Amino acid sequence: MRGVAYTVFEGIKPEPMDVEVLGVLHNVNGPKGDMILVRLHGTKVEYTGVVAGMSGSPVYLDGKLAGALAFRIGEFSKEPIAGVTPIADMLEINALDKSPAEETQGSKASVSSALSKSAAPGDSTAIQSFANVLKPIETPLVFNGFSEEAIRQFAPQFASAGIVPVMGAGSVGHEKQPEPLERGSAVSAILVRGDMDIAATCTVTYIDPERLLACGHPLLQFGSVDLPMNKAQVLATLPSPLNAFKIVNTTEEAGTFVQDRHTGIMGVFNKKPDMIPVTLTIRGGASTKEFHYEVLNNPRLSPVAIMATVFNALHGVNEFGEEITYRLNGTINVKGFPEVGLKNMFAPAENGQPAAMAAALSLGERFGKIYDNPYNAPAVKSVNLDFDLVRERRWARLESARTDVSEVRPGDEITVETVLAPYRGERVVRQIPIKIPTSASKGTLRILVSDGDTLDRVSRTNPAFGRRLDLASTIALLNKEHANNSLYVSLLEADPEARVADKVMPTLPLSVMNVMEGMRGNQEMIVSGESSVDEMSTPPLDYVVSGAQLLTVTVK
Repeated sequence: MRGVAYTVFEGIKPEPMDVEVLGVLHNVNGPKGDMILVRLHGTKVEYTGVVAGMSGSPVYLDGKLAGALAFRIGEFSKEPIAGVTPIADMLEINALDKSPAEETQGSKASVSSALSKSAAPGDSTAIQSFANVLKPIETPLVFNGFSEEAIRQFAPQFASAGIVPVMGAGSVGHEKQPEPLERGSAVSAILVRGDMDIAATCTVTYIDPERLLACGHPLLQFGSVDLPMNKAQVLATLPSPLNAFKIVNTTEEAGTFVQDRHTGIMGVFNKKPDMIPVTLTIRGGASTKEFHYEVLNNPRLSPVAIMATVFNALHGVNEFGEEITYRLNGTINVKGFPEVGLKNMFAPAENGQPAAMAAALSLGERFGKIYDNPYNAPAVKSVNLDFDLVRERRWARLESARTDVSEVRPGDEITVETVLAPYRGERVVRQIPIKIPTSASKGTLRILVSDGDTLDRVSRTNPAFGRRLDLASTIALLNKEHANNSLYVSLLEADPEARVADKVMPTLPLSVMNVMEGMRGNQEMIVSGESSVDEMSTPPLDYVVSGAQLLTVTVK
């Protein structure tokens, strides 16, 4: 059979390509996933080959819509041979459920440290250990407004979410494009928009007054999505045996992509996407810089997008340098819940990690915890981040700690004297008074002098702390985390302590523990052998504090 396919090579008007059917491949696109194998003919397509951005181009046989160009064959192909996804498989997408895709692993894999991953996108030894001749035509995610360093740092995390970042293959704008979308038009899905942009472009396969189908293969196969759907203009189609692609400018909004499935993506008209607005302010430089952008609302990608955009904003200004410290004051607003407070300092670490990376990872971790709960789908309404930069490394290590006495009685007040060693600075002495509880038992009492991160980790030593809580408890725990610019003194008694969700019951008598023993199987409850009975801290210091020491006194 012979037919015709349509795609945009330049501008906004689809152009025809002749199609010659070579045959049908059975079960090559999943179970019962058949594919039509075709050879394309025409001056332009024979010169460019099958290019990234061409996926979704509609194929007509005998005047009827047969499917979408979606797969390319082999590497360095000398002929434009492609695979076509049948339109019947794409039309199934409309009947699918509207619920968000389940996240079995939450966003933990996405929020692990970018520096711990060594595999880069396309690293055949680390990611792909098999030969695959038939591949989906790439839909490159084009990053605009990002520095090369930002993309390099977060490429492993984007790769784990199925994204290969591309720079310089187009841009995102909001220019008017009065011409209506039609079969064969270029269309873009937006993941981040504003002062930084991430967009993917493919081709419209099918369109009616209410919806359109595009791509012929998944963008990221996230199930139900909520992404802006924009018209696009092709500036040029770049031929290359290695990596041919369309250079695209995204233009005005046309609706929302609501499904991202195995055989294509579906968009609807007259619907506004639900994105997360972010306002990021950097103070302390020659002038105050403010960035406004929106990121997609998705459990796997939102934490990574937040990390990459925050690092990029901090790294991409003239004030950035190796010896910069940031004071963060911000909020994450979740609909129906108290706002998550963000108050911390970030300085370059001893391992060479820049402060901007530490700030990005801290925010990504909090986003990951908000999304990683099995009970509530969080509706993040906005993120406000206010960074105040200091042009020096404000970091101090706990050098020593001691008490003024070795024996105490219940009710006594003792003083803990600490010495902090700042980075290339004079020693700082701080005295912290703390009262021995009147209920303290005779014997040894342990005193933990530490930074905030250590104190938070101590309460998570029980392996059951990795359990997933509901969103209200998760946010309550996030708001109880200690700031890293203070020094804390905690009294630890050798009595059991129970935690139920975000509530703590310290120094439980044995009789109460026996009654509660039946609750131990409940994942909401964990028991630790020590109780934190009192806690004091220094006022906020102008340093990121690190270090911990354990002191002991005898209660008479």
